[in-house]
Amino acid sequence: MKNLAISRRYAKALLLIGKEDGNAEVYRSELDELTGMIVKEKGLEQALTNPLYDAAARKKVLQIIIEKMKLSKAMRSFLLLLFDKGRIGFLVTINDFYQKLADELKNVARASLVSATELKSETVEKIRNTLSKMTGKDIVLDIKVDSGLIGGVVSRIGDLVLDGSIKTQLLNMRESLKRGESV
Repeated sequence: MKNLAISRRYAKALLLIGKEDGNAEVYRSELDELTGMIVKEKGLEQALTNPLYDAAARKKVLQIIIEKMKLSKAMRSFLLLLFDKGRIGFLVTINDFYQKLADELKNVARASLVSATELKSETVEKIRNTLSKMTGKDIVLDIKVDSGLIGGVVSRIGDLVLDGSIKTQLLNMRESLKRGESV
């Protein structure tokens, strides 16, 4: 829990810098790209965080990554600060918080949309517009197909789940029948 609070604090600090200098989106993509690379390459994560390796050597690895990726001066300073404070291992959760905060700054909400079959682009657009009206935010949809739904769609925005799948409707009918209710 303490790690989450620390990660949130660093993400907010970076976002404040981004708001001030107008580079919040640049920092978003740099942080996300670096985090993606670290998650993909477990050896890289070890090279940066494992205390069995010499701290100077670990810092040199980070500096080489920063140079190769041509990261901005502010991101370079941010990453070196994380390293010096022993927080470089929190990079993944910092990135998660930063992405959410940057979305809020742009009034964007991310939603998942799962359907039983491939949806037409017009249908996806109608769903996106409806969700946008419900939330008052621009919606970015992550679309997946799950034939197990039988039919219909399930959408998730944060804690809100809108389940219009036939599978759920059938399960609800079954429960109503078990309780002796008329359907």
